[in-house]
Amino acid sequence: MERKLRQVYRSTLCLTATLLSLSFVLAIDFANAEPEPVPSGRELAHSYDHGNCLACHSAPTDKNAITLANIAPPFMDMKRRFPSKDKLFKQIWDARDTHPETIMPPFGAHSILSETEIRKIIDYLYTL
Repeated sequence: MERKLRQVYRSTLCLTATLLSLSFVLAIDFANAEPEPVPSGRELAHSYDHGNCLACHSAPTDKNAITLANIAPPFMDMKRRFPSKDKLFKQIWDARDTHPETIMPPFGAHSILSETEIRKIIDYLYTL
């Protein structure tokens, strides 16, 4: 009986060592993995899964922005309309702060977009 217990103990010990080694190798692979690239501002603004800005806004100067949207102001002359990127950021993060009755989704407040994604969208909008 004691011999069987030793065999079980050794097998368990061997299995544990193997699993720990495998975990270590996987952790190294994970640490060295390239992070997923954040899509460009244009990609985010045009994406149905992220910003989906073109559901409400048109972008007349962007030939790739195919939309019939006219619910919200068009994306044009954005630097003049929003000379402060911080104000535009706040508008996208949660427009309810300045316009309580808005229908614009609170993209940042509801974690629809991250801060980095919003800043990329703003960089794109400033090209329009």
